[in-house]
Amino acid sequence: MVLTGNVGGGGSLKGMKRFVSDVLSSRLFMVFATLIIMSVNGSGYMFGLYSDDIKSTLGYDQTTLNLISFFKDLGGNLGIVAGLVYEVVPPWVVLAMGSTMNFFGYFMIWLSITGRLAKPQVWQVCLYMWVAANSQSFPNTGALVTCVKNFPENRGSVLGLLKGLIGLSGAIMTQYYHAFYMDDTKALILMLAWLPTFVPLIFLRTIRIRKVVRMAKELDIFYRFLYIALGLAGFIMVVIILQNKVKFTRTEYIGSTFVVLLLLLLPLVIVIKEEFSVWTNKDQASNNHSQLNVVTENPPAAPARPVVARINPLACIKTIFSPPERGEDYGILQAIFSIDMLVLFIATACGTGGALTVIDNLGQLGKSLGYPTHSISTFISLVSMWNFLGRVSAGYLSEIALTKYNFPRPLMLSLVILLSCVGHLLIAFAVPNSLYFASVMTGFCLGAQLPLLCAIISELFGLKHYSTMYNVGSVSSPVGSYIFNVRIAGRLYDKEALKQMEALGLKRRPGQDLTCNGAACYRLAFIIISAATLFGSIVSLIMVFRTRAFYRGDIYKKFKGGVVPTGHGDVPLREMEDKAIATAPEEKKDDKEMNSM
Repeated sequence: MVLTGNVGGGGSLKGMKRFVSDVLSSRLFMVFATLIIMSVNGSGYMFGLYSDDIKSTLGYDQTTLNLISFFKDLGGNLGIVAGLVYEVVPPWVVLAMGSTMNFFGYFMIWLSITGRLAKPQVWQVCLYMWVAANSQSFPNTGALVTCVKNFPENRGSVLGLLKGLIGLSGAIMTQYYHAFYMDDTKALILMLAWLPTFVPLIFLRTIRIRKVVRMAKELDIFYRFLYIALGLAGFIMVVIILQNKVKFTRTEYIGSTFVVLLLLLLPLVIVIKEEFSVWTNKDQASNNHSQLNVVTENPPAAPARPVVARINPLACIKTIFSPPERGEDYGILQAIFSIDMLVLFIATACGTGGALTVIDNLGQLGKSLGYPTHSISTFISLVSMWNFLGRVSAGYLSEIALTKYNFPRPLMLSLVILLSCVGHLLIAFAVPNSLYFASVMTGFCLGAQLPLLCAIISELFGLKHYSTMYNVGSVSSPVGSYIFNVRIAGRLYDKEALKQMEALGLKRRPGQDLTCNGAACYRLAFIIISAATLFGSIVSLIMVFRTRAFYRGDIYKKFKGGVVPTGHGDVPLREMEDKAIATAPEEKKDDKEMNSM
């Protein structure tokens, strides 16, 4: 076989089309696409903005409203269906299913509270909320899990960055909401119906699992993405402060939203620059290769026929309680029934359950403690902002601490859960301006727990069934939310509200919502939540003890064998160069040796 001619394409139109095709099919562009998808995938954090509309329009008490918010948390974290679907279909199918569910759920809620439908039953509103919130698990699984599989050596950074954008998305979409609808909270629900539906559909062909070929300075690229995300968070923080001091006009909201969009698109510049560098090197290597007479006497071997493995269903059951070593690929049932998963479940149920109770009750917390109405959106934005900072900090710092100092991620999880107790105690004792500080601490601690949990699961149980186990671990959040939000906070709030009405000689009318005023509304609830969170931190230390030997070793060792800096696509650049130089004159080999020094 003789290879001749120039395959580079130079600066021709054909070469440009090939470059554009390479960029759109690259792993880095997939990261950019996932960043954009995640930036509109945090609608669950905006419940406090429109929860009062649901409560007042439909005439619910706080327990009923908290039941609806529980179904929101359940849907948002019960992503097992998305995980199982991901096991058998391409990622684009998962994204399309999520978009369909998102539109149906939020659109039905919008129709209900605007009177376009007859007043629904409580179970119907809970169903709509569950569908709307569960739709978020499909982009999380279809896009985020795919990214982790495409960058296994930098999973902590990937999880921190992408989950950080989910946390920041509440503040991002709050800016969109003000630009589109000013302060119409009912219209916000309509925006939540169409915006997170439309964005994933744009990138359906982009999100897919690709061959893992390590790029030079791969971690540095993720740091550049991080710097842009931090700049975006800083800008939104400044905007939040200004909006809290000065009432913005529609034009000013549109201007700030335009800057947010520019910052969100800025990572695309990094993607194009990096891919152009890789494409140029690959093009040059291909040209060098094409100028050589490469003669092969033996034709390429025919592809081997695939061997279909026979699956024994009983074998799966027999091995449930005989899992492999930590770090190897567990079966789904092996992971679910392991002690490690049980310990993680209890610890995060206590940690995230209390934090979600704060977020879901921000509207009522603000009203009961006498904060002005416009402060509620400030609390939502602060939670979103610090949620983002918690996620990226936990993702990147835990990766650095683990790789450089063997500092175990479970210990960092224990410390984060312990820190969240402070925010709960601030609310319980109604310290002046406590809700501002509690919003910051709750957002940060909740944000930090999620990427730590996801990274720990991937490290202990492997990546083979990560899409399902990632969502199994997330079930702990709605369980904790139901216990603390519905059974404790909601009931104690209504009990105190009825006591206040009786003290005034009033009786509750049918369909009248219950309103409680004063620090007593949530005091006992958050004292209980603080104690439970402390318990969760102690339980998490059990995981630290159990995995101490595992984290002393090199947990990424199996990903490092034979991995070298590569070019773009499925063909490693170094491999292509080596094949060309192997058949080249001696001076070519000398050139390679000089270049590698």
